[in-house]
Amino acid sequence: MQKDAAANGGGFGLVALDLASLQSVRACADELLARGEAFDVVIANAGVMATPFGHTVDGFETQLGTNHLGHFVLVNRIAPLIRAGGRLINLASSGHRFSNVGLDDPNFQRTAYDPFVAYGRSKTANILFAVAFDQRHRARGVRAAAVHPGGIHTELGRHMDPAQLGKMIEQMNLQLAAEDKAPFQWKTAPQGAATSVWAGFIAPADEVGGRYCENCHVSTIVPDDLVISAISEGVRGYALDPQNAEALWKKSEELVGESF
Repeated sequence: MQKDAAANGGGFGLVALDLASLQSVRACADELLARGEAFDVVIANAGVMATPFGHTVDGFETQLGTNHLGHFVLVNRIAPLIRAGGRLINLASSGHRFSNVGLDDPNFQRTAYDPFVAYGRSKTANILFAVAFDQRHRARGVRAAAVHPGGIHTELGRHMDPAQLGKMIEQMNLQLAAEDKAPFQWKTAPQGAATSVWAGFIAPADEVGGRYCENCHVSTIVPDDLVISAISEGVRGYALDPQNAEALWKKSEELVGESF
């Protein structure tokens, strides 16, 4: 990657970061702030999916803590480095349709744990974080959007049983056939990255700011009770609701012990 970057007049560097540890997140942010290099675009891409029940080192449910709270602290701490005209792109998922954020019991202390419900909560949080961040920073010309990259065969699915994955794909194909659509096909990594690149660098800011995007366009809202296949397009209204976004922001600040 360093050679590819250099060949095109750019550079490539690494900074240590463990999103499941707020100590690591804050150390990473401190290093970036000390460097003082401005960002044109921040793409919050890291995450885990359908993990067994567990907790981060700070005691947060693994998926919410890693996918949302780690990014929440990192991005807010380095927000001053995002230059005017810059953007934040949060990687979300159609999996947000599994669940709203569940702010009354974010760590599943009173709720029976389900790996995909927890994943859905964290992905909804990614979208809502983009909504609230966009609202706070648009006046200085910084916008935020959430994107669904599509189904890509990566290590993200390492916690899933292959038989379970096969069954899910079979069910998706049945749904797609009922909708008179072609069978499911995995996207390549470049295809999966396309929407992040489009939303971060190509699409007009006012078109994508505070929105959810997939397949290189802004997605439409679908009813919460509408049953659609996992790869069909559409975003639940609760994931774009400004009041829901503000409630998540306040709860996130409470959980991490830091105000932004």
